[in-house]
Amino acid sequence: MATSSKIHLSASQRPEYYVAGLSQESADAASELLQENHEKHHIFFNRDGFHNHIVHHLLSLLALNATPAELKKGYDDNASYQRPPVSLEQSVVKDMHAPEKYKSYLGKEKYYHDFLVYFQDEIDKKGWENVLNEYMFQGDERADDMLVRMFAGFLHPIIHLGFGVEFKQPAIIAEALAQAAVHDRWMAPLFFEAEKAAKANPRKEPTETIAQFIDNVRADEKLSKAPHFSDSNKIRDGILKRAPAEMVKYASQYQITEDQLEEKTAEMINASVYFTGTSQNPPHAIKFDFFYMHCVNCSIFFSTFLAQPWLTSANKIRLLEWKVRNDIAMYVSRGSPRLLLSEITQYKQGKERENSWEEIFERVRTFNDDGHACKLIRALAHGEKVCAKYEGDGTEGFLIKGDMWRTLGNMAIDSVEAGGPHWVRSCGFEEAWRGIPERSAARL
Repeated sequence: MATSSKIHLSASQRPEYYVAGLSQESADAASELLQENHEKHHIFFNRDGFHNHIVHHLLSLLALNATPAELKKGYDDNASYQRPPVSLEQSVVKDMHAPEKYKSYLGKEKYYHDFLVYFQDEIDKKGWENVLNEYMFQGDERADDMLVRMFAGFLHPIIHLGFGVEFKQPAIIAEALAQAAVHDRWMAPLFFEAEKAAKANPRKEPTETIAQFIDNVRADEKLSKAPHFSDSNKIRDGILKRAPAEMVKYASQYQITEDQLEEKTAEMINASVYFTGTSQNPPHAIKFDFFYMHCVNCSIFFSTFLAQPWLTSANKIRLLEWKVRNDIAMYVSRGSPRLLLSEITQYKQGKERENSWEEIFERVRTFNDDGHACKLIRALAHGEKVCAKYEGDGTEGFLIKGDMWRTLGNMAIDSVEAGGPHWVRSCGFEEAWRGIPERSAARL
């Protein structure tokens, strides 16, 4: 049985997207490796805040029907550079039960282990669903603060949470809460000011599609030029300093209602794939932007959140609105690149034929990865599944459709297998493409 400190996976589990045929041997292997990671490794592999992705990687591999040997290889590829957890301070854990003292430990990486034990204790007493409702969705100052931190670190805490909820693993949920607690909260003005403006100006007509929002922010010269390639953090130091009012204006205009939740969740998935897949720069080789890719990798979990009976519709709406506002800001932050749908529709594979999904999964299961490529491909396959019902009825906002999904899967695995760099970083800036080779004549 899975507990706040024990990881236990079963072949009978049905994650959000999975390949049929999961064996108990693979589930047991993943449980053992994830337990070792839980006990022996920090959530950051260095002191600069770089994230430990072993949970993401192994659960993605498991969902794609990896063998025990493939799971072990994925673990071994990434375990060697992890750091051990810092020592636990029981006095700090005790302090955290006092609200004012709890606040004093937030945002400080050295307290990750203490927060982990604190949230394990809370989950043991209250159950993980109640803990999430209390610490993320209650709507008070503490919960709102935690929700902001969940979206920090390029979505890593909420991705980690998504895996925990999807696979129903309280220990991973505790890790996600502790991880969020030690992240920063500088994105708070974007989320809270957008909510304030949205309440003051409720939409009387249906919200524009996310693709239309992307066109609008790209056409706004002050906003699209706010981030500079030299900014160390292009949202915080670019958008939120040089064009905060413009960013809040567009973000606040994105408003949805309860009856739209399913369709708008699918649209968010489609749009994140759209701007991630089409932001190419020919004649440079196909590369996916490292930061945009996280928007896609996170998208799968909003189908998971949508299905949770313990989460209110109001909080599902809030989560989705925040995700879309984050994605629009993320698009702008990388230089608002032009989006070339023809890069997908006219993609020429470097091999004799385009691979099936099964062949793509096989390739990524054996790729020497830290989890990013594996997550991306699973998220793309999931996107195809959830968006299919909206492709043929004239629904606006679904620009990725049909065979484009599998083509994107081929583009993703081809791009990382082609060699380093695996990703382009900040693709809307020409400087980002220096060092990215030109594509071969066969693909022009």
